[in-house]
Amino acid sequence: MELFLSIVVPVFNRPGEIRELLESIHNQTYEGRFEVVIVEDGSTEPSAEVVNFYKDKIDILYLPKRNTGPGDSRNYGMREANGNYFILLDSDCMLPPSYLQRVADALNEDYVDGFGGPDTFHKNFSPLQKAINYVMTSLFTTGGIRGHKAAARQFQPRSFNMGLSRKVFEETGGFGNIHPGEDPDLTLRMWEKGFRTRLIPEAHVFHKRRIDFGKFYKQMNKFGLVRPILNKWHPGSAKVSYWFPSLFILGLIASLLLVTVEFYLPLALYLLYFATLFVDCLIQYKQPKVALFALWAVLVQFTAYGYGFLKSSILVNFSGKEAQVVFPNLFFQKVDE
Repeated sequence: MELFLSIVVPVFNRPGEIRELLESIHNQTYEGRFEVVIVEDGSTEPSAEVVNFYKDKIDILYLPKRNTGPGDSRNYGMREANGNYFILLDSDCMLPPSYLQRVADALNEDYVDGFGGPDTFHKNFSPLQKAINYVMTSLFTTGGIRGHKAAARQFQPRSFNMGLSRKVFEETGGFGNIHPGEDPDLTLRMWEKGFRTRLIPEAHVFHKRRIDFGKFYKQMNKFGLVRPILNKWHPGSAKVSYWFPSLFILGLIASLLLVTVEFYLPLALYLLYFATLFVDCLIQYKQPKVALFALWAVLVQFTAYGYGFLKSSILVNFSGKEAQVVFPNLFFQKVDE
């Protein structure tokens, strides 16, 4: 099958990010057929002017619509796209010049109906962006689920850098209306239908994450809230590792309380863990400020996710109510509703 790639990007009030992304797409070395589909998700700061600037340089389809969230916007873009294989990107990503070529080479060598690629940092990222990138990708924090080779078997793609065939979209219906969590939900439904996914480690993107610690807390808290919902929707998908952030924070609180009775070993183990994180981050980024930010970022990450996971586990499993009723803020309306 000859690949015709459709790059689908939902955007909400981020014309500056779209400019950087389109410039990186314009600089691709890939000579095969591809198009870009920009879905304007009800923005009050539209990207039309930016898109028009690149229309003579790239094959672009621009689709403005009312705000229904990123998952439904991706579905809308895939319905309107012309390609036979979709690449889904977030607007805050940039591509290295060889990205599309690496994707095409990998699919031609070992075709799968779904793939994911890792995210990494760009040298121009701020110290905070680098610190958050570290905690979101390090083996010491997330277990490498976002793109390490050790996690490649039965890989769960994330929608900031995700590919799927038109066949997958037609058979699954695409993304649901939950957000966040729409990407693992789709992957689990793909597996249930017998589709195979894998990691393409060479297909990395630069993920900027325009975020502060407050926004990072809210994002991680929502990640924690949606996981028990997905576990309930997809029996058998739950893993013991999902409890780690909750247990980590409860253990940290307990270790601090134990200091009052002069039992220091648990706290010493936590300090050893944080020291390991600091050294590992310092080796990778060679910036003490980034390593210090990373220590705070991992506390924010585990606290927010752990609290959200515990809260959702109790309410989703014991309230007797549907998840949409318990957490209505985690669900968008679809275009056709």
